[in-house]
Amino acid sequence: MSALITEPFSPKFKPYTRQTIQQARQWEWLPEEQREAVQVVSHVLPFRTNEYVLDQLIDWNNIPDDPIYRLVFPHRDMLPPEQYAHLRDLVLVKQDKAAIDAYVHGLRLGMNPHPAGQMTHNVPRVNDAPVRGLQHKYAQTVLFFPSAGQTCHAYCTFCFRWPQFVGMDDMKFDARESNELAAYLTLHPEVTDVLITGGDPMIMNTRQLASYLEPLLAPGLEHIQNIRIGTKAVAYWPQRFVSDRDADDLMRLFERIVKAGKNLAVMGHYSHAVELRQDIAQQAVKRIVSTGATLRMQGPLIRHINEDPASWAELWQTGTRLGAIPYYMFVERDTGPRGYFELPLAKAHEIFQAAYQMVSGLSRTVRGPSMSAFPGKVVIDGIVTINGEKLFALQFLQARNPDWVRRPFYAKFDAEATWMDDLKPAFGHDKFFFETDEPVPQLPHKIIRLAQAA
Repeated sequence: MSALITEPFSPKFKPYTRQTIQQARQWEWLPEEQREAVQVVSHVLPFRTNEYVLDQLIDWNNIPDDPIYRLVFPHRDMLPPEQYAHLRDLVLVKQDKAAIDAYVHGLRLGMNPHPAGQMTHNVPRVNDAPVRGLQHKYAQTVLFFPSAGQTCHAYCTFCFRWPQFVGMDDMKFDARESNELAAYLTLHPEVTDVLITGGDPMIMNTRQLASYLEPLLAPGLEHIQNIRIGTKAVAYWPQRFVSDRDADDLMRLFERIVKAGKNLAVMGHYSHAVELRQDIAQQAVKRIVSTGATLRMQGPLIRHINEDPASWAELWQTGTRLGAIPYYMFVERDTGPRGYFELPLAKAHEIFQAAYQMVSGLSRTVRGPSMSAFPGKVVIDGIVTINGEKLFALQFLQARNPDWVRRPFYAKFDAEATWMDDLKPAFGHDKFFFETDEPVPQLPHKIIRLAQAA
């Protein structure tokens, strides 16, 4: 067993799930304790990986502490001990499917399956009916979830969209018709940005992806200036951009979008520097940016996986050298096995600051640590002392109310706080300025038209 497998890698995509992971040669390398954890915990959380992740990204001499192993393989500590013991008994001893399903459903509902008001406050309505597969939290930006893109090349154990993958159909976002998006956007000229997300849209073939993207180039949608594609494929399956059968077609699609005068931004999700060390991963970045599209790098800070500032600095520096743009370091959301992954906000700021100090100004486009909370994206600007009181300095980078954006505010310092809900207002206030029962005003948004490319 080598530390990192380096033999030539077959370009054909082959996924593994709980039902098929035993077919992977690496399964025999795992201790029995680790194999048991995969079989038990994957009944609650989604599990899917592939040969590229197994062969190229995981150091099998460092199990279970390898960061990519922890990123894709379920662990027993992702459930409280009593829950794990009971589920283990149901799965491995009693093997009672009905009892397993009932118990697992209860566990999932207790994991805050849709944080930040996704199911209640972000779903747009037309003719007083919800529009399936869309979210519209901020005036300028609409999120679109194509049904064909609601899986991934591999699943992250921390993923805040895990309900998409575990059969919780009443909590699933998926648009079954490609014309729904264009029809909604026609009614909303304030929207400038569309984010195609999932799951992972890059799981679709190029023909399917084009059926969602090309309608956005049609007359009447000139107000759509930026088309974003959220994807983890840049890390988990870079072959999608380099050697897949229709990879060249994909690059031509990107070029057509750019030529039509739109800014195409590939929002690449990276969790660790090792994901960008592979030659093919670097080729993927170069091919994407060569089309005129931009590649923005983002990912959450996660305990057990990427607490090392040097890893973040390497990731940002490598991406910058290849033409990508460091964009966000997120705070892990308050969902799923959050107790396993969460870090104190003070520690998150310390890690971000240390990594930021290691890179040049070209990589300091990155923002963070940022919480995508109910009222908006809140960044921790620093830890300060005012009038003898130690405080978190905060501000909104994006908000439900546009008036809140870039407005500084302060919270009492709490060394144990891990999320926005844990924070208390500073200076003796009972509430933060945005905590009000008043409706959020829908302010007019000025549209600046992009010139069409020649």
